Amino acid sequence: MDWLILALGLVLLIFGADLLVRGAARLATNFGVPALVVGLTVVAFGTSAPELAVSVRSAWAGQAELAVANVVGSNIFNILVVLGVAALVSPLMVSQQLIRQDVPIMVIVSLILVVMAWSGSISTWNAALLVMGLIAYTTFLFYQGRKQGKETVDEDVDAILNTPKPLSQNIVMVVAGLVLLVMGARWLVDSAVSIASALGVSEAVVGLTIVAAGTSLPEVMTSIMAAFKGERDIAIGNAVGSNVFNILCVLGVTGLVSPEPLLAGVQMARVDLPIMLGVAVLCMPLFFTGAILDRIEGALFLTLYVAYLWYMVAVAQAHSYLPLLKTGILYGLVPVVLIYLVGALVHDLRKRKVS
Repeated sequence: MDWLILALGLVLLIFGADLLVRGAARLATNFGVPALVVGLTVVAFGTSAPELAVSVRSAWAGQAELAVANVVGSNIFNILVVLGVAALVSPLMVSQQLIRQDVPIMVIVSLILVVMAWSGSISTWNAALLVMGLIAYTTFLFYQGRKQGKETVDEDVDAILNTPKPLSQNIVMVVAGLVLLVMGARWLVDSAVSIASALGVSEAVVGLTIVAAGTSLPEVMTSIMAAFKGERDIAIGNAVGSNVFNILCVLGVTGLVSPEPLLAGVQMARVDLPIMLGVAVLCMPLFFTGAILDRIEGALFLTLYVAYLWYMVAVAQAHSYLPLLKTGILYGLVPVVLIYLVGALVHDLRKRKVS
């Protein structure tokens, strides 16, 4: 029954987020808000609505570590699984803006979160700084869009805004979306806590895996559909942008409204958060080489996620083979990744010299 409730909670979250985004976007245009602003705020925030709803619910329900685990797990999942699967569908193009601007911003924001959480908690002041960063980041994107002469950020925003609805219908959609988000978050969090108890693992482990994967489903579908349609740059942009918003918006807002500081246990602060940062850093050399994320690199991403998931399960259940697994990852998988990166960088530099 807990697994069924968790699945239903995920369905409500996804449908609620979709209703909220569509209703709020059209509602904003009813009041004369420019399309660019709608795309950078309503739609961008809406993609992180499931994570926000779950993290806020977790904080208010007393599962403060689950709130952080949801974001950390989602960010790892977005890069290793979402981009890994999308790259297997079709090699992904990496725009120069992603290489020079968006990925470095993701790395910097991830590093800030690691530093903040190193002490074991994220205070209200830390959350306030994240929200200030969110405002600065959104403002920067707005002025950049204006400078580049963009009227909107992507085709998805156009599709929503070009199908106007009456004001009353938009209000109903927003209210319905919020109700579904609240219900979905409640069902998801309560069932996740029950599942964690039944499996004998911490709530953080469930948050880093099951909950994180579930709340990232919209990003999965968006990126895979973009890859199928041949929009190979959009898939990466969605994942990277979602990671930035997850940290600045989800953790920032959750930390401000939470009745107590958000918790990051020893495992989270010393292992999971550094892994999230390492995954973000890994994007820089891979994206730089040839400005393409190919199928081999997609398979590499998925392999890394399987290793991470395996390690999480082994730690949670204290398996006897944990030392052997840790040795295999540190002295087997990690060196292979480093050798591949060096080889890819050398090959790319040689190509540039020849051309």
